[in-house]
Amino acid sequence: MTNYFIVPGLGNSGPSHWQTYFEQSGSQFRRIHQQEWDAPECENWIATIDQAIAEYDPETVVLIGHSLGCMAIVQWAVRYGKRIKGALLVAPSDPEADQYTFPAKGFAPVPLEKIPFKTMVVASTNDPWVSFERAAFFAECWGSALVNLGEAGHVNVASGFGEWEEGLKLLEGM
Repeated sequence: MTNYFIVPGLGNSGPSHWQTYFEQSGSQFRRIHQQEWDAPECENWIATIDQAIAEYDPETVVLIGHSLGCMAIVQWAVRYGKRIKGALLVAPSDPEADQYTFPAKGFAPVPLEKIPFKTMVVASTNDPWVSFERAAFFAECWGSALVNLGEAGHVNVASGFGEWEEGLKLLEGM
C-alpha cells in the first residue's frame, strides 16, 4: 500500500484546499504538520518531513507538496539523500524571486540537483509565485515530469482548486 504524505506550504492548507480534499480521500493520506506555518525555517520543515516518514518503508512513501512545501521536499531530498517512491510537486514557489518576500528562511538557494526518485512538477502559466519558465527549469534540473495546467494561478482555493479530481488522477499516474 502506498502511504501519501501531504506537505502544505506557507500558512498550511485550509479546509477547502485540494490538499485537504486529498487528505480526506482515504486512510493512506496523512498531513505533515509543521511547528511554524507562518515564518518557517527550512531545517525545521525538512526534519519534520523526515520524522513523519521514518517508520514507513521508503518504497511506499509518496510526498505531495504545494508551494513552499514543494521546496521543503526538494531540500529534504537533496540534503538527506533518501529514496522514496515519489513526489508530486504542485505549484512550487520560487523563494529566489524578487516578489517572494515572505518570512521563510533557508529555502534558497533552490537546489538544482537531480532528485533520486520519481517526481512530477505541476505548474501554471500565470502563477504569481513562480513563472512557468522557472518551474520548467526546476523540473528539468530535478529530472521531473512536467505538467502544464495552463492559466491555473497558484493551484489553490483562490484559483478554483478545491476538490481536485484531476490532481488525484495525476497522483495515480505516478
